[in-house]
Amino acid sequence: MPIVESVGRFPAQTGVASQPAAPDHHVAEVLDKANRRSQTYGVSVHEEPDYTSPSRGHMSRAKDENRFLFQHAAPIMETLYGQIANTHSMVLLTSAQGMVLHSLGDNDFLEKASRVALVPGTDWSEKTKGTNAIGTALSEEEAITVHGNQHYMSANQSLTCSCSPIFDPHGQVIGALDVTGDHRSYHQHTLALVRMSAQLIENHMFAGSFPKAVRLHFHSRPEFLGTLVEGIAVFSPEGRFISANRSAQFQLGLSHHALQAHTFSSLFNLPISALFELFSGSASIPRQLGMHNGVSVWCRTEIKPAGPWSHPSLAPVEQEGGATPSSARTATPTQSRCKPHLSSLQYLDTGDAQIKSVIQKLRRIVDRDIPVMILGETGTGKDLLAQAIHNDSARARMPFVAVNCASIPETLIEAELFGYEEGAFTGARKKGAIGKIVQADGGTLFLDEIGDMPRHLQARLLRVLQERKVSPLGARKDVEVDVTVVCATHKNIREMISRGEFREDLYYRLNGLVVRLPALRERTDFEVVVKKVLKSLCEGEPHITISSDVMTLLASYHWPGNLRQLHNLLRTAVVMVDTDGVIDAEHLPDDFLEELSIANNAPLAVEASVIASAPVAIANSEDVFSDGVRLQDVTLNTMAQMLRIHRGNVSAAAKALGVSRNTIYRKKNLLPPDLLN
Repeated sequence: MPIVESVGRFPAQTGVASQPAAPDHHVAEVLDKANRRSQTYGVSVHEEPDYTSPSRGHMSRAKDENRFLFQHAAPIMETLYGQIANTHSMVLLTSAQGMVLHSLGDNDFLEKASRVALVPGTDWSEKTKGTNAIGTALSEEEAITVHGNQHYMSANQSLTCSCSPIFDPHGQVIGALDVTGDHRSYHQHTLALVRMSAQLIENHMFAGSFPKAVRLHFHSRPEFLGTLVEGIAVFSPEGRFISANRSAQFQLGLSHHALQAHTFSSLFNLPISALFELFSGSASIPRQLGMHNGVSVWCRTEIKPAGPWSHPSLAPVEQEGGATPSSARTATPTQSRCKPHLSSLQYLDTGDAQIKSVIQKLRRIVDRDIPVMILGETGTGKDLLAQAIHNDSARARMPFVAVNCASIPETLIEAELFGYEEGAFTGARKKGAIGKIVQADGGTLFLDEIGDMPRHLQARLLRVLQERKVSPLGARKDVEVDVTVVCATHKNIREMISRGEFREDLYYRLNGLVVRLPALRERTDFEVVVKKVLKSLCEGEPHITISSDVMTLLASYHWPGNLRQLHNLLRTAVVMVDTDGVIDAEHLPDDFLEELSIANNAPLAVEASVIASAPVAIANSEDVFSDGVRLQDVTLNTMAQMLRIHRGNVSAAAKALGVSRNTIYRKKNLLPPDLLN
């Protein structure tokens, strides 16, 4: 994937290198501020570089913490290095704190790089190296070139460095990309190349995030859709703004922070339901939308399911008077106001009496400012129910913020929940961070696995619920908030109270209404749930169904992972299913089939399609059907015998068994090696 086509590859430096122009007023101001910070940090101009190598454990932890960044950056670093090879330069990737994580460089420059500590593990923040491209770019959160004697430390003045910060999908600095070389090899295009490479990394990270959101790709010129410069913005199915890449922020004329106060409707002058209708035919055909600033843009959209099954809000919404958004290229805000879509709670009501009872209770307290506590095993859909409560409330167009108290390290949960001001603690981000509670202002705060919240934070949460105020870490004044709280847990909170692990006063503040979700094995609507999950996974392939034998097998299983396990199993089966569009036993994971066999302590008829198609002599074999033989062994024996009959011809054996060739190849490692041609 080329990074830039207009710049091309750098020429080899065979003559006198181009010299940088005098820095403009803004760059001069940035460098001056950096120098003043360097003095404040106590960095010595004549200090020798730090040659201390970090411990192996320290470096390993840093790489683990930055794995997401590295996975997306490494391929682009390779491409970038291909653009600058033979220019006495190297490419560096750093953490948000300025630690070098990875480097690629010319052999002739590597020795010099080691002399100035340009190696993985080295800290290039301003606090240790003074003014330099990496540290200054991270401090100022903007791309910059620091050339020659612009470096604060004299030991680094033989270098020329161009660096751009890298922002994560939530608008926070996650690291930096840098090209450093001999100051005599300066090239005026380096910074532009680094900028575009950093943006490409951001877009790659962005594309893999927010899988359940509505993603809008847009640009004022249709030919730029799908390119590096397209704007990408993501919204919840209800239209709440979630995030936007740098190009989107530029086109919208708003910073990431300012966009947090907006919705799709306020940015594009029409309800998000009209967007679903506009692209109901084909999401691949660009359409025109008008932005809040009067600029018209071309756009494409990607709409994903909001959970284990599709969210009703993703369906086209009929408008009052039967009007629908125009199929013309331009959508206008003159359309009539949409009817609210079907209740999300109604959507979750699939016929089970226990679920119906839960939904009836919840409908009575919606918009009554009564906190809800959802109990149930892991994977029973507590998060789906919390989202449904929000969607049915008057707060539906405001934020729904979910916090999994079990997934956030204990040392970070306070900062995540309550936010913090700049300098509140070591490693705090510049300009601080807004806590989840404040993000949920006006909407709903979902505290999943509330039983895992550290006890010392429970008192702070109780104060927030009572006083409706949040005190961010390091802040001098409280922030007023208006949130509805929904919490969930699989633990027995009463037992935790008796052991002193959970505050009793907080429990009684949270349990305005307690509901319990049944485990999947306890539900009477199992088949309806399976079909609904399957429908959401097919993505335009409604022909995929489940055989009656497999449905019987699924219904007999105990489902310890509940809806989450069912969703993952069916997702695999949908991928494995052949063109006939029927999920049979052969499409289910082997470990699932083995677990069924062990649970029933007998060979199951789950591979009936395989065994029934085998010759009678094999089907009547005592070895195949003897008591206690595992299903796995039954399958392998049948396949092996059929391969022997057909002299290792996989296609012929597969045809005789009534399965695909891939079914046999998936078990290749378990079959005798001499059987396959």
